[in-house]
Amino acid sequence: MKIKRYLLATCFVCLLSAGAARAASEGSGAPTIIPHKTNPNEDALTAGSTGVMSPPITYHGGLVMGTPTVYLIWYGNWNQGNGSDTSGGQAIIRDFIYGLNNSSYYQINASYGTATGMVNRSSAEYVDHYSQGSRLTDTAVQTVVRNAIASGKLGPPDVNGVYFVLTSSDVSERSGFCTKYCGWHTASTIAGTNIKYAFVGNANRCLSACAAQTVGPNGNAGVDGMVSVIAHELEESNTDPDPVSGWADSRGAENGDKCAWTFGANPQGPANAQYNMTLPAISGGSRNYLVQRNLDVNSKCYVDYATKQQ
Repeated sequence: MKIKRYLLATCFVCLLSAGAARAASEGSGAPTIIPHKTNPNEDALTAGSTGVMSPPITYHGGLVMGTPTVYLIWYGNWNQGNGSDTSGGQAIIRDFIYGLNNSSYYQINASYGTATGMVNRSSAEYVDHYSQGSRLTDTAVQTVVRNAIASGKLGPPDVNGVYFVLTSSDVSERSGFCTKYCGWHTASTIAGTNIKYAFVGNANRCLSACAAQTVGPNGNAGVDGMVSVIAHELEESNTDPDPVSGWADSRGAENGDKCAWTFGANPQGPANAQYNMTLPAISGGSRNYLVQRNLDVNSKCYVDYATKQQ
């Protein structure tokens, strides 16, 4: 995600327009990363507004994805009882991606024209048990994605895919997870293909920074917190897959950035376990989630695009 902020590293690879994020590399060939700021986000533009967010989002002539396919890469130990897979963390995330498809929430992205509001979830997944250790760098995250694709377990490299590296809560990301950001997205040439990928850390590591609540609607505060960050990174990868050549404002903020850490006026449920949307689950029934609002092409933040609920 690409809100503005500075990442500390050995070398800056990109300077976005005034006020936008400086992305940093931690080694030769590292990608430009676009981060999702921690909570509270002191740089949120006019977050919480029900009017037009300023400056408005505009199109910069680059690629916008139609229907992305989400690939899940589970990094670390998702079967440990440290908040990663407690209360079925993996199932919560799988259900969320499934439920997003053609939802009234994700239809916000359809307002950008070639984005459809549809999301595919690949049934093929990849598990990586600490191949790069428990303290990742940005380039190590890229290596995890490279290895996952090279394994063949996710199928051939997918130019229409978004590859999510999702970490268990004992894993840190050295460029600023929990202190500067909760996740990020980028694009890089991998296996001769323009691959879009994202890092989302387990919010159980730092609930006050990367989760809006301490319980969550599914009883797994860390993973319930991750869900909102996943939505943020996916919608930005959809509308601005090659940062920042697609949709962004004059400061470099993407659609998810401009509504970050705002959840609409009427969340339901008990304190610390509230939700603002209910989506179908893979095995039937439904799940509740608390997910940040998203920005439409007219620079307004919504929870539900069918009802225009802000």
